[in-house]
Amino acid sequence: MTWTVIGTALMIFFARIVDVSMGTFRTIMVTRGRRHRAAIIGFFEIIIWLVAVSQTIKDVNNVINVICYSGGFAAGTFLGVWIEEKLALGYVNIRVISMTKGEEIANAIRQEGFGITQFDGMGQKGPVHLLHIIAFRRKIQHIMQIVDRIDNSSFVTIDEARHVMRGYQGVGKLA
Repeated sequence: MTWTVIGTALMIFFARIVDVSMGTFRTIMVTRGRRHRAAIIGFFEIIIWLVAVSQTIKDVNNVINVICYSGGFAAGTFLGVWIEEKLALGYVNIRVISMTKGEEIANAIRQEGFGITQFDGMGQKGPVHLLHIIAFRRKIQHIMQIVDRIDNSSFVTIDEARHVMRGYQGVGKLA
């Protein structure tokens, strides 16, 4: 095995890591409605993919190239998701249902600079407090620490908020 063969295999592997990571990130941008960013990412993603696939197909009987191509795909998928999780782009819709401490949770959340809407509701076992918070994804852990400190038995759901328009623009301290 020559240095050229090893170099080509490594180039295929790392090119796949980059293009698949970009593809994962691009898909996430599309689902969040950021089509311009997705298009730019896609342009560069496909250039890198073309180089990797052309090198692999040029010598498709070379098992090392095929393994590096496949391994780069797997590693790129993992890396793309990891990068997106670390960036934590976008907003989330956090709903908290508390049997008795809704007012206290709402006040604590407001003190941290977040917007929150409160509702009174009726649960299976009687009256409940419903709290609705829109925040940056990267603030989920901070908000959950507040909620858990006050009422760790509250019911919480968290969904992606694709678009956020108007309303209170408080996004928490240290945004």
